[in-house]
Amino acid sequence: MRLVAGCALVFRGLAVLSGDLWIGSAALVVFEAVLGILLLAGLWTPIDGVLVAILELGSLFSGPHDPWIHILTATLGAALALLGPGRWSVDARLFGWKRIDIRNRPSRVFTSVDRES
Repeated sequence: MRLVAGCALVFRGLAVLSGDLWIGSAALVVFEAVLGILLLAGLWTPIDGVLVAILELGSLFSGPHDPWIHILTATLGAALALLGPGRWSVDARLFGWKRIDIRNRPSRVFTSVDRES
């Protein structure tokens, strides 16, 4: 998922940069491509995911273009922010791969004596 979102951001950034842009729009496209490169590497993935979701939602409402690519990329960014980078990433090498073990808690049976007191 991280690779798909990163490749889409980098490819779209390079495709848009080949056209004629004004400096503000070019800065956003370069920022989008840098976020894509960071996602490809798996560096600062939760932060990148949130920034991608915000950037794509902003792009969704800013122009009269096809909205589905922005919706898809914003959804991928939000999912990556929640899921994290994965096992093969720079984040996993730097900070370790986190695993959450959920233990079964013994269920307690309530009797009528427990409820009254």
